[in-house]
Amino acid sequence: MIRFILAASFLLLYLILTLPLELVLFITGKINISLRDRISKACVNFGFSTVIFISGANVIVNGLENIPDDTASLFVGNHNSYFDIIISYTLMKRPTGYIAKKELSRAPSLNVWMYYIRCLFIDRKDIKQGMKTILKAVEYLKNGINIFVFPEGTRSKDGKIHPFKEGSMKMAEKSGCPIIPVAISNTANMFENHFPRITGETVVFTFGKPIYTKDLSGDDKKHPGKYTQNVIQDLIDNVNLPLLKQST
Repeated sequence: MIRFILAASFLLLYLILTLPLELVLFITGKINISLRDRISKACVNFGFSTVIFISGANVIVNGLENIPDDTASLFVGNHNSYFDIIISYTLMKRPTGYIAKKELSRAPSLNVWMYYIRCLFIDRKDIKQGMKTILKAVEYLKNGINIFVFPEGTRSKDGKIHPFKEGSMKMAEKSGCPIIPVAISNTANMFENHFPRITGETVVFTFGKPIYTKDLSGDDKKHPGKYTQNVIQDLIDNVNLPLLKQST
């Protein structure tokens, strides 16, 4: 419970104390948006790294060599916890925006930081608006900004991977960027499985080899979401869980 109080207090204090910085970054973005991206990434990375430290998490990372250095990528992961976002962001080498539900666009201060790190808000019930979000994400990818998406649409409550929404893969198809499958294990045990306590757990993030939709064939090409989901499930079954058992 102490970790939860410390983490929540830190985040609240962080959002309050950085309000003046949000104005500075707004002005910076009008002059040099690339500089704003770099500063925003560093600030959010500091905040998230502090939360991870407070949580006591032991993070094991595999497959960083599978992330291309010369191009932006569409990162696709399974989703069990809020910590999926917090931890994965600290592992990104370049500016990275997340596809988030539209409700977060109304969260004071938080929504500003999300905007500065290039997050995009989507209304899954509005097809027209959803397509605009996808096209904006494609624009970001073409301009060197990673996009991270959790195609299940929401956090899994039972720990199983739920069917991926195929529409999420359009970003890779339209931009020509690689899909990087991200297999995430045990993050729910840090928080959601025993809310409101935060416990120091060993969690595993594995980045799979890049997937190019143009190289897929048959049903895999028609359903790249299902293909990517199967790749992630395989990584969890054959890579993450054995490592997790050895580390605990």
